[in-house]
Order: sequence, then C-alpha cells, then structure tokens
Amino acid sequence: MNVLLTGASGFIGRQVALDLDCVCVVRKKNSGNSCRTIEVESINGDTDWGDTLGNIDSVIHLAGVAHNPTIPASYIDEVNINGTLQLANAASLSGVKRFVFVSSIGVNGSCNEAGCSFSPYSSANPSSPYALSKYIAEQKLKNFCDMTGMELVIVRPTLVYGVGAPGNFGRLVRLISKFRILPFGLVSNSRDFISVQNLSSLLIECVRHPKAAGHIFLATDGITVSTKQFTNAIARGLKVKLIQLPIPVSLMTSILSLFGKHKFVEQLFMDLKADSSNAEQVLGWKAPLSIEQSMQDLFTQKCR
Repeated sequence: MNVLLTGASGFIGRQVALDLDCVCVVRKKNSGNSCRTIEVESINGDTDWGDTLGNIDSVIHLAGVAHNPTIPASYIDEVNINGTLQLANAASLSGVKRFVFVSSIGVNGSCNEAGCSFSPYSSANPSSPYALSKYIAEQKLKNFCDMTGMELVIVRPTLVYGVGAPGNFGRLVRLISKFRILPFGLVSNSRDFISVQNLSSLLIECVRHPKAAGHIFLATDGITVSTKQFTNAIARGLKVKLIQLPIPVSLMTSILSLFGKHKFVEQLFMDLKADSSNAEQVLGWKAPLSIEQSMQDLFTQKCR
C-alpha cells in the first residue's frame, strides 16, 4: 500500500512518518523525516499536485492552518477548505482509493460550565473559525466522495500530547520541569486526550482497515482523566515530584475570568469527554499505549 502523508514535518506528521512507510509532503526537504519526500511550497486552492499522487493508494491529510486567533479567517479557509478540496480532487483523478482527513474535536463544539460529552453522532457546533473551517471541509469532502466514489475517513482528535507538542501541553511540561508546583489539587474534572503515538496508530489503522471507510472517529486514549491526574502523569514522565496545591476551583476560575482567560478556564477545569468506542467496534482498535507509557518519552527528551 502506497500512502501519501501531508503535514509530515509537523508534530503529528513526524510521528506518523516514523511509524509508516509513506511518501511525505513537506514544505522543506530538510524537515528531518527519513521517508521519501515531496516538497510543496503551500497547500491551498491553487496547489498543483502534478504527478505526485501517481501510484498512491491512500492519503492521510494532516496539513492545515492550526487554531490561532491572529490568523485571518479567510486564510484559514483557503488552506483548510480550498486546499483540502484541491488535494481531494487531484487524489480522485489519480485513482486514490481512500482519503483520511484529520479534522478536530472542535467541530463538535466547546465546553461551558456544564461540560460536554461528544460522540461521532453528536451534532456539529464549531465555535471558532478554525473549527468551522474543518467542519466545512468535512461536509465538502463527504459530498465530493459521494460523487466520485473515493472512500472517506474522518478523524477528530482530542488534545494531542507528546514530546514536542505545541500549545498548552508544551507549556505544562516546561512549567512542571521548572517549578514542580501546580494549583490543581482540588480539580476533579473529566477530560479525554490522545498521545501522538496512539493517534498515529489510529490513523494507520484508518488507512489499512477495510471497514474504516465512511466513518467518523473521535480520537482518544480511551481513558478519561482530570487535569490533576493528567499533570501528575506529566510529572511521572519527567521523573519529578509534583506538589498539587488545594486551591478552590471557583477561586481560580474567577481570577482567570477576570483577566479574560476564558479559554484557560475551559481547558483546565471543564469536562470534555469524547466517545471513541466505535474505533474498537469498527476497527478492533484500542490505544496501544497508556498515558503513563506515552509520557515516558518526556524524560528521554529532557535528558538529551
């Protein structure tokens, strides 16, 4: 099976390229991947894929503009919607059989004080330009694949963690490495995450398994944890002792809200549960690594 992987130089793409023999689409050929590489300057509605998809059986489309409030919505749409459809069209014309699209749990919605619990069958409720672009891309891909017969698999990951992860996970790792004190002793929320190793495993199964076509999979480790438990797992991965102060959650949410940090309140203290059971039911897939096993690489990286 010949697989084309876009976004191969990104955080998730590097792991997939490590686990799967594939053709990697990168912006610069010195991206550090050991796989066969194709350099593409940009992915948008005008990208000329030429003959890059010749002899390709499946595509894993990871490339896209990540969530960033400073990036104009028009640019996000150009890459995440038009670029995706341009690639799908080129793939179909080249005889690609399956298109695996990596979307976002943000398509399902964001969480409030009551928390949230999503399934692959939940109504979409994207709450940001990024999430909306992913949802529109999903819908357009479904229509396109219905017309052309190319198989479509949609994967919506929860927060992806691991060595080199951008965003809040990386910040937490640096914070725990330096200070080893956090205020989450009384936090008992319920959140789902997925390690980059487990997500890579799921994406590869979505390429290989004959029954994956036509499904939406919410990607998680299969175990729900609190922010306290998650940060304790980071500390164990780093092999450091972490002190969790018993600060009232109401006090922390009030202070963060006062300074306009509503996103932090949602991510640190609210529930976000995602039902990923259909991955086992349809594919027979379970996350191969526990949270503790996934975190072990943090210490190895720290020692380099």
